[in-house]
Amino acid sequence: MAFVIDNTVEIEAPAELVWQVLTDVDNYGEWNPFVPECKTTLEPGTPIDMQVRLVGPKPRAQREYIKTHTPGSEFSYGMKPAPLGLLSSIRQHTLTPLGDGRTRYESHFQLNGPLSVVVGGLMSKALHKGFNGMTDGLKQRAETLVRG
Repeated sequence: MAFVIDNTVEIEAPAELVWQVLTDVDNYGEWNPFVPECKTTLEPGTPIDMQVRLVGPKPRAQREYIKTHTPGSEFSYGMKPAPLGLLSSIRQHTLTPLGDGRTRYESHFQLNGPLSVVVGGLMSKALHKGFNGMTDGLKQRAETLVRG
């Protein structure tokens, strides 16, 4: 059984601009309440080091690994799987140009393995709040930039 959180939002900004905001990890602290710090090259197989705000005001360090990266379109990453397949994760960001300077942003998060139900249950509220905050922040940042 998997634990899944999906968010989709239409952003009133061109995909190129939304992609620029999403991949400018050095400036996450300016708009991303969930991941205020992030370092990565986005190259598959390399780390993505994040400070993640899950519970309480202080972010905690988290290292995951880039799985896929299609410039301008999508990237994904996941944790190093736990032994015996007890827990693994995937986090994917996807952009789809809609025309007229609009973009669909899709956020997908999935925990797999026998521990996914336990971890998902314990962290559900914090994870939903975090992913919603990042989605809302991305939309607000891109739309603010497009308005000048």
